[in-house]
Amino acid sequence: MRIPLYQIDAFTSRLFAGNPAAVCPLEAWLDDSVLQSIAAENNLSETAYFVRNGDRYNLRWFTPTVEVDLCGHATLASAFVILNYIDSSAASVAFDTRSGELIVRRQDDRLSMDFPSRPPEPCEAPGKLAEALGRQPAEILASRDYLAVFETEADVRAVRPDMDLLAQLEQFAVIVTAPGKEVDFVSRFFAPRGGVPEDPVTGSAHCTLVPYWTKRLGKKKHHAWQVSARGGELWCEDRGGRVTIAGYAVRYLEGFIHLHL
Repeated sequence: MRIPLYQIDAFTSRLFAGNPAAVCPLEAWLDDSVLQSIAAENNLSETAYFVRNGDRYNLRWFTPTVEVDLCGHATLASAFVILNYIDSSAASVAFDTRSGELIVRRQDDRLSMDFPSRPPEPCEAPGKLAEALGRQPAEILASRDYLAVFETEADVRAVRPDMDLLAQLEQFAVIVTAPGKEVDFVSRFFAPRGGVPEDPVTGSAHCTLVPYWTKRLGKKKHHAWQVSARGGELWCEDRGGRVTIAGYAVRYLEGFIHLHL
């Protein structure tokens, strides 16, 4: 069996930046154990699989260790593959996922994703969180993930987390954020429990970041950077119960996986 494989750098307009995702179009679903093994072999923060269903696509995402409910950069990468190599005449693509319907539209040279909003709420901070981050946040909130808010972009860039301690926390991951010097806000994302110590650029984190910064800054449109080592750029809009997350993507690799099942 040959499975097409694309590796796409998402949330960037140049190679060797943004967040690399593997994308595998399938004719039909394989066993979950095979999907997980491929994701582990790819060893990227996410491998996306999709199966066409009429004029829509069923989409799933796997880290090297677990299947996840929502992933932004691999959704962007999957839409990039479909809109460039499978159905280049289409203006949008509709995915059915564990997080409901996700629609990705062409927006000039970018792709724009319609995602659910996950506003954070104040929470009682776990004692290990500040210790795990190596510094005390100014504010801590939570939705799916903890949101640790710092005073400056330099604080976010300086975080050197203890991954073993982070993996002991209850929430799936930890987002750290602060106002940006040249953009509205910056962030980083750590998910060692999910097999991703630091994710280069995290679309799903912006489901929480966007409503937080909308409330704090008093505006709905945001320009954001995820300041990981690779870095990534996002354009976001708060639309109440949904958020729009847009960015560029570029192809790095195209080939085949050879399976002997």
